[in-house]
Amino acid sequence: MSKGEKNSIFGIRAIIEAIEAEKTIDKLFIQKGLHNDLFADLWKLVRLKRINYKHVPLDKINRLTKKNHQGVFAFISPIDFHKIEDIVPSIYEKGRNPLILVLDKVTDVRNFGAICRTAECAGVDTILIPEQNSAAINADAIKTSAGALHNIPVCRTWNLKMSLQFLKDSGLQLVSCTEKTDKDIYTPNFTNPTAIIMGSEEDGVSPEFLKMSDSKAKIPMYGKISSLNVSVASAIIVYEAIRQRESLS
Repeated sequence: MSKGEKNSIFGIRAIIEAIEAEKTIDKLFIQKGLHNDLFADLWKLVRLKRINYKHVPLDKINRLTKKNHQGVFAFISPIDFHKIEDIVPSIYEKGRNPLILVLDKVTDVRNFGAICRTAECAGVDTILIPEQNSAAINADAIKTSAGALHNIPVCRTWNLKMSLQFLKDSGLQLVSCTEKTDKDIYTPNFTNPTAIIMGSEEDGVSPEFLKMSDSKAKIPMYGKISSLNVSVASAIIVYEAIRQRESLS
């Protein structure tokens, strides 16, 4: 078995059966130019179930498995994903003051796992990620999270902008952690229902999400290095939110 075959399935019929059995497909790779009657059945399911897929060269799939893959290869997620529209009402129903962490294009698996570990330890209610441009949730992510991914709900969305608007409409303030502001992380009032948005280390929070934000906050930097690893930055701002909330209890 090659490295890619762990927690994975391949072959058109096998993947169809997995989807019909409600298995959570993390990522689906489809050979570019693939067209036949059997694939047409799979394609209908992919579109219907909104499976996260990517068209790739044949060589990419061949590197994942040496077996007869028929041009398709999928990774099965070790966790089940939730819908943010279901999670937020349940947070309020439990009498909790929502604290949500939103990850915008955080694609490094180990960073993602470390962020989830911090979020679970801090009592963050849920993590929201986009379907596309997000870290694969695999064995490495689970290991780096120290098992936290089995204990904190992860929500995935096809349209992060719409999901952020849903959070605003549900009474949460959006706070973006960004260097593009004069305000520091001690400025926002985190005792309010809050969703903290963290961006990738390369690009930061997307401009469209910065525009949607109610507050922007940066982590003060006093040394010669001007940036932090995103998992470290997430820990700092999350625990500032916790500090403020604890001060009221």
